[in-house]
Amino acid sequence: MTETDYQAIFLEELVRVAPDIDADDVGPDDHIQDDLELDSMDVLNLVTALHQRLGIDIPEKDYTEISTPARAAAYLARSA
Repeated sequence: MTETDYQAIFLEELVRVAPDIDADDVGPDDHIQDDLELDSMDVLNLVTALHQRLGIDIPEKDYTEISTPARAAAYLARSA
């Protein structure tokens, strides 16, 4: 799987967690909390969804690694 694939999966799960977000409006460097306004519970739900879908553990210390779609794609590709 490529980083592009991981970014698409990240966006799919992001929209499931926060259905008011339109994936087409999310840029690769948009911060999920600062720009997209996810709260800490949304972030936890996103981490859980990514784990369930991909089987990748994302420890709390690595949450900054998934703070934007681009960073998340790179992190998920490295962690797979």
